[in-house]
Amino acid sequence: MIALPPPRFLDRRSPPHILTLVMLTGLAALAMNIFLPSLPGMSAWFDAPYQLLQLSVALYLGLSALLQVAVGPISDRFGRRNVILWSLGLFLAATVGTLLAPSAEIFLVFRMAQAVIAAGMVLSRAVVRDMVPDEQAASMIGYVTMGMSLVPMIGPVIGGMLDEAFGWQANFTLLLVLGLLVMALVWADLGETSEIRPVSFGAQLRQYPALLGSQRFWGYVLCAAFASGCFFAYLGGAPFVGTEIFHLSSSQVGLYFSAPAIGYALGNFLSGRFSIRMGMNRMVLWGTVATTLGLAILMAGTLAGLHHPLFFFGMMTAVGLGNGMVLPNANAGMLSIHPQLAGTASGLGGAIMIGGGAALAALAGVVLTVEGGEMPLILIMLFSGAASVVSILWVMRRARALGLTI
Repeated sequence: MIALPPPRFLDRRSPPHILTLVMLTGLAALAMNIFLPSLPGMSAWFDAPYQLLQLSVALYLGLSALLQVAVGPISDRFGRRNVILWSLGLFLAATVGTLLAPSAEIFLVFRMAQAVIAAGMVLSRAVVRDMVPDEQAASMIGYVTMGMSLVPMIGPVIGGMLDEAFGWQANFTLLLVLGLLVMALVWADLGETSEIRPVSFGAQLRQYPALLGSQRFWGYVLCAAFASGCFFAYLGGAPFVGTEIFHLSSSQVGLYFSAPAIGYALGNFLSGRFSIRMGMNRMVLWGTVATTLGLAILMAGTLAGLHHPLFFFGMMTAVGLGNGMVLPNANAGMLSIHPQLAGTASGLGGAIMIGGGAALAALAGVVLTVEGGEMPLILIMLFSGAASVVSILWVMRRARALGLTI
């Protein structure tokens, strides 16, 4: 880690202010979910099957995963600032494309191109790791993502209201305006935090075995992948559950859809407040247990006949709570294995995490039917939550074997 000056707001010769990182990751989160209440209206606008437009979630996540494999090593080579600015510029161009698309197929192409904004979410974690050491990084990531959690909390609500008032295009117009504002903020405030090394991209990729050979790295990555997989499955399936099973309007779907973000804000606060005191691994364990227990209660209640949107969406706060505790600490954990490869680790770990999420989002879209109700989605999420518990227990066992603190 290079010696960095203290952050000075709007001084790009210093590390970024936490507000800039919150805005950057918040834009990436907003791009992921603001338009979800608009999917039925977009299907009618393009005269295309709902299932085709629903691919805008899975394809977006899939391309995000592929991009994250490359963005980490590229940022280690060319610097965090340059890569983030380029990704914002490409995101703005892709957003214009979504607004001008004449067909659903062309819309999906530009929607996939919007995934480049994932670089902002990935590299914000790497920037934090550049600035502070392990446990402090988990705490700072917790505060950054606590602020970011306000975005998915209100994003679908705003998206549903904009859709009913002006149509689905209003959501992407808002993304365009906010993207311009965030790009200006990043340009003015985000100074370079990494030590740019004259190493080729191929040489960077050859360093992957150092990460892939670590059991603890795999444990953190799989834990983050399965924990976030619950939420990504929710992204892929909840709009269908809300509109087709519970017969909610787009604005109602947007309102209910924000339930996990309430828990996520609390979980992120707990991470920022207690990660240093309790340790990363214990925070992750408690988070995975909270998610899995909440989903088990949801399954039991649904089997008992509690078929109501308040119960279904209300129990999703447990998923948000668990993710808010798990992700900041698991991300800090995977970056701590080889700190000199923080960008590479963030990109590779994020690719695995988002790639798994894309698969679960696609699976949720495939298995859900009106006749089957919400239970298939609940079962997918419960399995993913249980797998996250197993993954962190594996990390803790390995840490004990190496004589490390847990």
